[in-house]
Amino acid sequence: MRKPHSFHIPVMGIGYTIDTPLKVSHLGIDSIISLVDDILIEKIRKLYCDKLELPYQEISDKIDDFRAKRITSYLNMLNEQAERKFEEFKSAAAEKKDEIKEFFHLLPCNSKLKEDFKNISEKYLHVNEIKSWLNDNLSIGSIDVNIMTKVDRENFKSGEKLPVEFNDAHAALRGFAQSNLSSSVILSAGMNPRLYSYIEQFEDFFPNEAGVIKKKIVLKVSDYKSALIQGKFFAKKGLWVSEYRIESGLNCGGHAFATEGYLLGPILAEFRDNKTELVETIHELLIKTLKSKNRVLPNNTLSLKITAQGGVGTSEEHDFLLEHYGVDSVGWGSPFLLVPEATTVDENTLDRLALAKESDIYLSNISPLGVPFNSLKGNTKDVEKLAMIEKGKPGSACPKRYAALSNEFTEQGLCTASSRYQRLKIKELEKEELEPTTYKTRFNEIVEKSCTCVGLGTSAMIAHNMDTKTEGIGVSVCPGPNMAYFSKVMSLKEITDHIYGRMNMISRNDRPNMFMKELDIYLEYLKNKLEESKVNFSKKQEKYFLNFSKNLNEGIGYYSKLFGEMKDKFSESKQAILKELDESKLTLNFLHKEIENKSGQ
Repeated sequence: MRKPHSFHIPVMGIGYTIDTPLKVSHLGIDSIISLVDDILIEKIRKLYCDKLELPYQEISDKIDDFRAKRITSYLNMLNEQAERKFEEFKSAAAEKKDEIKEFFHLLPCNSKLKEDFKNISEKYLHVNEIKSWLNDNLSIGSIDVNIMTKVDRENFKSGEKLPVEFNDAHAALRGFAQSNLSSSVILSAGMNPRLYSYIEQFEDFFPNEAGVIKKKIVLKVSDYKSALIQGKFFAKKGLWVSEYRIESGLNCGGHAFATEGYLLGPILAEFRDNKTELVETIHELLIKTLKSKNRVLPNNTLSLKITAQGGVGTSEEHDFLLEHYGVDSVGWGSPFLLVPEATTVDENTLDRLALAKESDIYLSNISPLGVPFNSLKGNTKDVEKLAMIEKGKPGSACPKRYAALSNEFTEQGLCTASSRYQRLKIKELEKEELEPTTYKTRFNEIVEKSCTCVGLGTSAMIAHNMDTKTEGIGVSVCPGPNMAYFSKVMSLKEITDHIYGRMNMISRNDRPNMFMKELDIYLEYLKNKLEESKVNFSKKQEKYFLNFSKNLNEGIGYYSKLFGEMKDKFSESKQAILKELDESKLTLNFLHKEIENKSGQ
């Protein structure tokens, strides 16, 4: 069955794509939901059960394994309702020309599926023949799930620590594994060997003789070496990684996992050039392990996809990723926050996103996970946080505790954005008797953390007119820098027309190329990191900065050669890109000299 679309909708926040599959799966569009918040998941399940008149039985937090059971029940409902909607669509499309026209209009202009349908529709066909063709050729969009591997909080019952399989990420994985979905789990935020090993317990993750895997493993990675290491780790357990999802380290939404100066273009080129070796090396190890475990062996080499996301914003960039780097799909994240037909965003946040400019989207330190986090200035969660600081009561009540991962003060863990943690941390700070400027800096570092595990899900609740008494009304939103160039709410037709080059939804003419934008962000990141280290500059930092600078320099060289030799792509912007590269080279040289000067001190 052919995939109708060459893009997917990545996970966004906790709630922004929570019900996206119900909106787009029947149209053949793949989307990903977050499994962080089982409380939100249970509330959304009840909402849809009421709306669709489905039987609903609450899964209380008083029952055993409630987190996994909530996730399983919600995923089963999503799957059943998406399948129902898909079947209804095919039946209606066979009889109503307008519906089938709208569906095929969404597809890429060069779609083989579209061409084949055009050929058969020129013949006189009975409704049943059309329906039969649709059944044979249309496929539903995959309902995939995302698990942040490091958000794996330990859980307790009556003061006793529960076994590791009841940790948050483990329970989420079990919830997916026990669902009736045939789809993928995207594992992000780094390697978690204990969680990876736990996957072995579920049969659906292993291939059958035909090479079919009911539940596939997808790794979000930032470099080839990491992919190879993690792929081998899974292969030694008889598990196959079906896809490596490469995301820009900094030109993305949500948490930003900066590489050591490795840029997206060179990374994609390395995957493209080494894909055969990657497949053969890991597949050989997989077969060896399956034999040793007396498990079923697939008849053929298993398939592997390479996908990319982060900052793509034009059809030209989309096509270039597909054609030059051979990726199988391109993730379009932030622009879809402005598409109510695909994502769930409250009206106030929707308006703020549409109006956002470059200066409104910034790389913050608000995440309790201690990872840089792309955020929107003036979001209502930050306003709420600042109001509490002004009152002398910094921190969140922490009603959900998903990020309660710090064991600095308690065995059960605290979130660094919680009022309890911040109160304890400020007391420690006061005992140090620091001079006012240093105290203020350290104080701000403590209180700037925000309750994102609540804030990133609240928008969906407000959009659905749900009660937010427990959560409050503060909304966190995490668009990537690319959001600055999309300035209006769009229909699903408009955004797909934009992706496939039939329409331009960017009214500005100053949007930089996605690769140049990423390069600029990395240079700014390096500059800021150097500024932060101006007092204490260790040998370890020296090595890090020199390596970072070297990798950026090689990346600039790669792009200079790539765009310099390019003849049929980016013709209108090529000269501007080459000029930007020359300017970036000068900026990097200046920063490199600064590193050398610090090294010589």
